[in-house]
Amino acid sequence: MSSSYPAPLLDVDRQPGKPPIVWAQAAGGASNWAVENRDALRAVVTEHGSVLVRGLGLRDAAEVGGVFARLSDSLMAERESFAPREVYPNGIYSSTKWPSNQQMCMHHELSYTLEFPGVMMFACLTAPAVGGATTVADSPSVLDALPAELVARFEREGWLLTRNYNDEIGASYAEAFGTDDHGEVETYCRDNAIEFEWQPDGGLRTRQRRYAVLHHPVTGHRCWFNQVAFLNEWTLDPEVREFLVDMYGADALPFNTRFGHGDPIGEDVVELLNEVYTANTMREPWQAGDLLLVDNIRSAHSREPFSGPREVLVGMADAVRLADCSPSVEGSA
Repeated sequence: MSSSYPAPLLDVDRQPGKPPIVWAQAAGGASNWAVENRDALRAVVTEHGSVLVRGLGLRDAAEVGGVFARLSDSLMAERESFAPREVYPNGIYSSTKWPSNQQMCMHHELSYTLEFPGVMMFACLTAPAVGGATTVADSPSVLDALPAELVARFEREGWLLTRNYNDEIGASYAEAFGTDDHGEVETYCRDNAIEFEWQPDGGLRTRQRRYAVLHHPVTGHRCWFNQVAFLNEWTLDPEVREFLVDMYGADALPFNTRFGHGDPIGEDVVELLNEVYTANTMREPWQAGDLLLVDNIRSAHSREPFSGPREVLVGMADAVRLADCSPSVEGSA
């Protein structure tokens, strides 16, 4: 089924189980097409939560950077990253260096920060031979599908993220905060409602309580917005979890999530969250040259396991403040 929105600029192909797709006619170049269709494309993202643009023929980081710049108001620098990325000029990043044989759970980028991207931009330069799709899920639909009593608890308490930074697993604190100066790290933590504790071995432990349900600042939709499942120990591959527990101990994993008052989140809860995400997942395999725009509040995204080379570049655009999203929780972050 196809519809035009807003007519006659863009034809939006809507099919069950797939994100909306727009076929670009970019004879004048990808950047020119982005300029001419920016408003219409952003309207599609606002209406549907995501859109895949096919036909731009994106070839390299410079061309991707030009398109990202024309489709966004501004690009963000990443802070509090959980895994390393390669940094390109002009606010462009590689996709997260997550093991290719492991599923990346649905999540909202930087949902544990006080300022996060309003829009995520993904550009595929090399499509993998098998798998590797960047999938999306509508967060209001996910929220509606969750048990009311579980949602109510998260609305009362929020969720708690604990992190143990080291130089062996994930991003180091210097990579996450952009500095290895203890004073600057401490200032950032105080300014961003993060509890911190330096460890005897020089590592850093942090805790931050955040909201699990937000209202979209444009549409007003209530959205399940967090990384409760993605950063929880029970989402990890069982062998990976066992290895990390043996190495660091159950209370010192590189990252983990809890209910907002500190109670553990059980394996059954994490399995339920991932099942609901799966039931609401939309998928379209990457083709080289594709562009995917995702409303980071309205839609969660994930990455499938893959084989073969895969190169997807990322832009984090149009920062949104947590305070502007009418968070649903009785406490404070």
